[in-house]
Amino acid sequence: MDQALDTAVTLSSSAAARVAAIAQKQGKPAILRLAVEGGGCSGFQYRFELADGPEADDSVAETNGVKLLVDSVSLDLVQGCIVDFVESLGGAAFKVENPNAASGCGCGSSFSV
Repeated sequence: MDQALDTAVTLSSSAAARVAAIAQKQGKPAILRLAVEGGGCSGFQYRFELADGPEADDSVAETNGVKLLVDSVSLDLVQGCIVDFVESLGGAAFKVENPNAASGCGCGSSFSV
């Protein structure tokens, strides 16, 4: 059953807008899944993908009609984080500001706790 993330994880309005644009282009619902996997140069890495809907153990947060799904295992590692979308001279990417991360890599796609 869906559990509300409340303030456990936040999807910024710029990230929500980007997800909505990508989803519309691909003809999918505006639902972003955030998962944490082992790997990367710091031990854990973030994985983003569009989802068709929530799974049984997902927690759900919503910003401007866009849903963010986090499975129960990943939620322990990202609780309190903000998922943002940033554009810079180096490119554009989703960025996770994770208060649980003790350290991260230079590219920002992996972390350790």
